[in-house]
Amino acid sequence: MRVSQSMISNNMLKNIGSSYGSLSKYMNQLSSGKKITRPSDDPVVAMKGMGYRSQLSNIEQYERNLGEVHNWLNNTDDAMDETTQILHRINELTVQASNGTYDGDDRANIAKEVDQLIDQLVDVANTRVNGKFIFNGTDTTGEVDGDGNRVQPFIRNDDGTFEVSDNDGQVLIEVSSGVKFQANSNPTNVFTEDFFDDLQELFTALNDENTPDEDISPFLNMIEGHTQTVLDERATIGGRMNRIDLIENRLKNQNISAKSMMSDNEDIDLEEVIMNLVMQEAVHRASLSAGARVLQPSLLDFMR
Repeated sequence: MRVSQSMISNNMLKNIGSSYGSLSKYMNQLSSGKKITRPSDDPVVAMKGMGYRSQLSNIEQYERNLGEVHNWLNNTDDAMDETTQILHRINELTVQASNGTYDGDDRANIAKEVDQLIDQLVDVANTRVNGKFIFNGTDTTGEVDGDGNRVQPFIRNDDGTFEVSDNDGQVLIEVSSGVKFQANSNPTNVFTEDFFDDLQELFTALNDENTPDEDISPFLNMIEGHTQTVLDERATIGGRMNRIDLIENRLKNQNISAKSMMSDNEDIDLEEVIMNLVMQEAVHRASLSAGARVLQPSLLDFMR
């Protein structure tokens, strides 16, 4: 096979071009910190990277969902804590009122405070988180009246009757793949019609100066029963909060693992790339040096 000067020159230029491509590749890796800059560089790495990014995106969304669940549970627990304190105060006032040394005026003053405490319990039952009622089941925004105003789920009427929510639907938030978690508390567990009616009956008895002392004392058992119900609900909320903490820790570990796999798949080994770049520079310089010898003057150069 005859080898001409043009063939040698073309092969030399082709190899130098390839050398420039390798230099460009290593320089891009060094400047970007990534193995590839476009999918065509390595389709396998690109496809794996898309999968890891999708997994990481899902985990980060679940973590945001957990933040919403934490917000609901913390506010629900705070509401239960305030309810417990109010019931303790009502219990103290009832003990005082059952004391035979208190006259009608004293009881009337106690009744006024109990009246305010009942109003406060209604306010607690209407607690909102980000504009959503947390004790109204799935109807978190509330109903709309004829004037376009949102109606609270718990209302104390002027005649001493109550309108209470009976929506016991669960507000479910997805906290991991296929796992939905209840963020709300069932309003029928604590803020029932019996709960408010019993307290209203206590207020009525305290406000009546003719109520004998022995008719006040039985209300203490009623208050104790409702207080225990609130404590039971707080225990349930506490158990759910503990489970959420476990889910949160698992998601954090999955987040770290996904980022580690994505890094192993895409990020360069800095020392290896630098070594390859230095070696390629040496090869390139040698190619240029050899090319200078190949491009020797031909017969045509002497015929000019």
